[in-house]
Amino acid sequence: MKTSLDCIPCILRQSLDAARLVSTDSAVHERILRDVLRWAGEMDLNQSPPAMAQRIHRQLRQITGVDDPYRQAKDKLNNLALELIPAFRAEVESADDPLLMAVRLAIAGNMMDMGVNGSLTEADVRQTMKQALTAPFFGEMDKFRQAIAEAQSILYLADNAGEIAFDRLLVEQLLSKRVTVAVRGAPVINDVTLVDAQTVGLDKIVEVIDNGSDAPGTILSDCSPEFRHRFAA
Repeated sequence: MKTSLDCIPCILRQSLDAARLVSTDSAVHERILRDVLRWAGEMDLNQSPPAMAQRIHRQLRQITGVDDPYRQAKDKLNNLALELIPAFRAEVESADDPLLMAVRLAIAGNMMDMGVNGSLTEADVRQTMKQALTAPFFGEMDKFRQAIAEAQSILYLADNAGEIAFDRLLVEQLLSKRVTVAVRGAPVINDVTLVDAQTVGLDKIVEVIDNGSDAPGTILSDCSPEFRHRFAA
């Protein structure tokens, strides 16, 4: 997958968001954005968007000296999700089709992506998760059920902080199978790391591994040998 020109404004916006998270100094914001603009002019658009974002966020961490610029935002999303989980777990447990309800919630939780929406609010999260209970569902659940039934093991690739709590509701529905949850190997945007998985207690019910990469996605060539082995199994 190549990087399109439309990805560049998004990466610039992410850079400014991250800069504002680690500093209130507008001069720092300007310096970071100017550096990113220079790097953007040198981008190899034949690389994937996660590869481009990986490079940008590495530079941001180097400039700011902050290893995890989104840590406070991730903690806020995790805490909000944990506050909501008891009510939504009750929805799963009382549903005519618990697996489908858990899938709905895991999908809806994907909106907690600050790479897409840097101005995500608590109201946005609450509204989206509530809508997930009754919104029309489009997906091949029969094929999904069959794939689960036939699987000897399941590798679950986690994505964002906050979302990881709703992922747990789905993982709980899969526990008749051997499930491994994979998280990022290092902080990038608000993507989930081991700390986030531990915050929602996933490590208490399944094995959690990291993929060895700090890309905001899964770039296999950049992942650890252990992860690639699990991915190929």
